[in-house]
Amino acid sequence: MPDQPLNIFQVAGRAMSAQLVRMNTTASNLANAGQVASNPGDAYRTVKPVFRAAFDEATGMSTVDVEKVVTAGAEPTKRYDPGNPMADKDGNVWESAVDETRELVDMMETARTYQNNVEVMQTAKTLITQTLNLGRS
Repeated sequence: MPDQPLNIFQVAGRAMSAQLVRMNTTASNLANAGQVASNPGDAYRTVKPVFRAAFDEATGMSTVDVEKVVTAGAEPTKRYDPGNPMADKDGNVWESAVDETRELVDMMETARTYQNNVEVMQTAKTLITQTLNLGRS
């Protein structure tokens, strides 16, 4: 936490950074949907960011940061596919268990949250500019 109180631009900027990490993990999950591996340890697992909220007592504002990125979701699915070059000696492959529908919903939600924070910054900028112009009248 910084020594100085957070301002609205810092709060919105941190939220945008957190959403960018969320968007990148979602994109990675979608890019790896349907990927197969020859053993469960090498199969892709869905990743998700873990957010950490912080409260700035000086301003009364809360902000959010990404604490870490973790694997989440279902385990890879074992599938019999002896013709696949990735198949093990028993003819099995392990397919990533990425829920594409859920990932697409997360992507839309992330984009909207990011856009909301852009609008917060625009509104704050407009209000500051209008306040400065009041003194010129």
